[in-house]
Amino acid sequence: MAKAKDEPKVTLEREYIIPLRKEWLKVPEYKRANKAIKAIKEFIVRHMKVYDRDLRKVKIDNILNNEIRFRGIRKPPLKVKVKASKFDDETVRVELVEIPKIIQYKLDRKKKQIEKSEKAKPKKTVEKPVEKPGSWARIPCNVT
Repeated sequence: MAKAKDEPKVTLEREYIIPLRKEWLKVPEYKRANKAIKAIKEFIVRHMKVYDRDLRKVKIDNILNNEIRFRGIRKPPLKVKVKASKFDDETVRVELVEIPKIIQYKLDRKKKQIEKSEKAKPKKTVEKPVEKPGSWARIPCNVT
């Protein structure tokens, strides 16, 4: 029997307001969202005390990434409020503190649909095809 994997424990959890404008103004317009993502990672590495300042240990949440790129690659937000959680294996997960209402609505709706579909699943039963009555009677027979 396989053992369930133990998830790493959260050792440190903090909220930050990360200023992005100073960083993304240093690059051309078509690279601004990419620079904003790098700026978030650099900020988190510095403030969460990641060993060797390795950017690969910082994982950005999908919703946060979409929020940075929402207005396009040329116009990322000026600042963003995030929650950073450091785990005992030295990885850091970064996510938005306040999820926008429309995204939260879509997440809740999707969750309800999944729950509804799980409840509505009928049990599988095997049914044999039923022959129509009288279909065999149409065959002519020679009875004398």
